[in-house]
Amino acid sequence: MFKFSIIITFLIVFVGSSQAQQLEAVQVYSQDDLIKMINNNKHLERVVADRCQLVQDIEARAEVLRVPAYQFLWGDMLAWGVCVDAEPERGVYYMKEAAAQGLAAALEQLGRYHSVGKLVQEDKKRAVIYLREASALGNLKAQLQLAELFIDGYGSPYDFEDLYHWLYNAITDDRRMHQRIASYMGELESLMHPKAVRNARKPMVN
Repeated sequence: MFKFSIIITFLIVFVGSSQAQQLEAVQVYSQDDLIKMINNNKHLERVVADRCQLVQDIEARAEVLRVPAYQFLWGDMLAWGVCVDAEPERGVYYMKEAAAQGLAAALEQLGRYHSVGKLVQEDKKRAVIYLREASALGNLKAQLQLAELFIDGYGSPYDFEDLYHWLYNAITDDRRMHQRIASYMGELESLMHPKAVRNARKPMVN
């Protein structure tokens, strides 16, 4: 009987400890940490890993405080039904709100979605606008997509020099990415005046 009581006591303590760990509060992400997650495409995965505990905090920071990174996160959650019911229209709205405040990841994603017709109607011209803004902010993913659109005949030749300049000064330790950048630069060169290429081969000014 004594041994049985010890076992029961142990189980109660163990279960109570497990429940406490499960209910342990998750800290709200800092703006910098959230941006890093977004840039690495880990933001939705993190929200799910945190057992959707921060939904109300995320919503408040997006809708009330209007923090760009949280607007983007909230928009993505709504668009794809992550921890909330899917509302694609509201999701895209908050992505646009983040983009309007200059969040490069939001501009890149909207450009990509317009380029392929994901959630929104395909519109290459609008895609170029979003991707150019994201590219100017240093978003390499946007720069590569913009290069593809320019090479396919979309966009203005007046923008080729800027894009070539950004790609020329891009930094990456990914060998495949480096080769991809070099390939796009070569294709852009064939569409540019030699003087424009020379102008574009200048160091990035901070």
